Amino acid sequence: MAITIEIDHARTRAKAAAAAGLPVVPQAVKGPIRRIKWAILLLTLAIYYVTPFVRWDRGPNAPDQAVLLDFVNGRLYAFFVELWPQDLYLVTGLLVLASTILILTNALAGRLWCGFACPQTVWTDLFLLVERLIEGDRRQRLKNIGAPLTPKRVAQTAAKHAAWLLISLMTGGTLIFYFTDAPDLLRGLAVGNLSANVLTWIAVFTGTTYGLAGFAREQVCTFMCPWPRLQGAIWDPEAYTVNYRDYRGEQRTSAKKAAELRLRGETAGDCVDCGQCVAVCPIGIDIREGPNFACINCGLCVDACDGVMAKLGRPRGLIDYESWANIERGRSQEPPRNRLLRPKTLGLAAVSLALAGTIGVAFATKSTASLSVQHDRDPVAVRLSDGSLRNAYTVKLLNKSSSPHRYTLSVAGIEARLSIVGSDGVAPTEVAADASESLRVTLTAADAEQKDVVFTARDEAGNTLSATDRFVEQ
Repeated sequence: MAITIEIDHARTRAKAAAAAGLPVVPQAVKGPIRRIKWAILLLTLAIYYVTPFVRWDRGPNAPDQAVLLDFVNGRLYAFFVELWPQDLYLVTGLLVLASTILILTNALAGRLWCGFACPQTVWTDLFLLVERLIEGDRRQRLKNIGAPLTPKRVAQTAAKHAAWLLISLMTGGTLIFYFTDAPDLLRGLAVGNLSANVLTWIAVFTGTTYGLAGFAREQVCTFMCPWPRLQGAIWDPEAYTVNYRDYRGEQRTSAKKAAELRLRGETAGDCVDCGQCVAVCPIGIDIREGPNFACINCGLCVDACDGVMAKLGRPRGLIDYESWANIERGRSQEPPRNRLLRPKTLGLAAVSLALAGTIGVAFATKSTASLSVQHDRDPVAVRLSDGSLRNAYTVKLLNKSSSPHRYTLSVAGIEARLSIVGSDGVAPTEVAADASESLRVTLTAADAEQKDVVFTARDEAGNTLSATDRFVEQ
């Protein structure tokens, strides 16, 4: 009875805290899903903190940081991939692919990304771990809400926020490493030799991490993130999300009364209304009330409920990853059906594979150089004294490789004399590594007929670039 009274008090404090607009105070839980979440947390944090220091040899005149967003020079490096502003279509394709995979995941298992790998979830879990280690378990933290300050509480609060700020500083500093050479910046940070711009961004990212993971928490997942708002449009009753098997759990009663009912041969629900599923929820919802758009599908309530069922000698799975369609089938005493493979998921998988294949081919065939031609607008054509017609163009050669190249320019499709302004004849043009050259080019033709003109640039290795424009009369 004492345990029941204490649990009721804890739930009362939790409701009071929620009514006052205070953060949800989730309870620690043990179980297989929690272990998976710890493993993913360690993996994602390791990837985040280590990746900027991984080296990747790209040859001379190129940065050796494996992942680098070089906004100053307009480059994005990711291991063997190098993207220029002209490759924005590939970035767009990757974003579309990521969105498609996210929708596919939602069709299979709901907000699985939100519950396990979203940065907000990962850093919130880390902050909660620090909070528990310093201030105690949920019951103790709920007691502290509204209680008078003591020297011990002041020391605990100061230690907690100091740890949070340290994690936030490491997070903000590491994010900056992705935009510049990480070892150089780390050395500058060690000796205090950093620009005001770098310090400003570190402060911004530190403050963002501290505020979102330390204070906003479930508010981000419920109100700030757009993904929950899309659930009404893409929610799928066949997706395996966290659900409560109410046909098995109701009517709720105490464990003692349920045991008495079963001894008399009467039915009793497995749910003993202990509130553990609500206590461990990082969002603070009651999954027994049915599907909730705020549920991030983390499954901690599954671990909590399974633990209670094990103590009561009842089968696990009262709360489980189950489709809502199977919940309704269970109410009608129909057997469950596994419908992960259905037209929607197969179609999304096919689209994802097609997008991935297209992007892969685009990456594989992406050229390290490009040629563009722009016709003069004013005037578009000039009639010379001998009666011939001249058109002028701006030809831009872009060399995206790490070595210089010499290009020889020629035209096809028209009988015209090609001249490069400021150059003798059509001498080869050298374009430095990771650079571009703009040429002023004129075409002079005796025949004034309008025709398409193909400009071709050939380098010393025989590789050719081409672009088409128009030779006009006026």
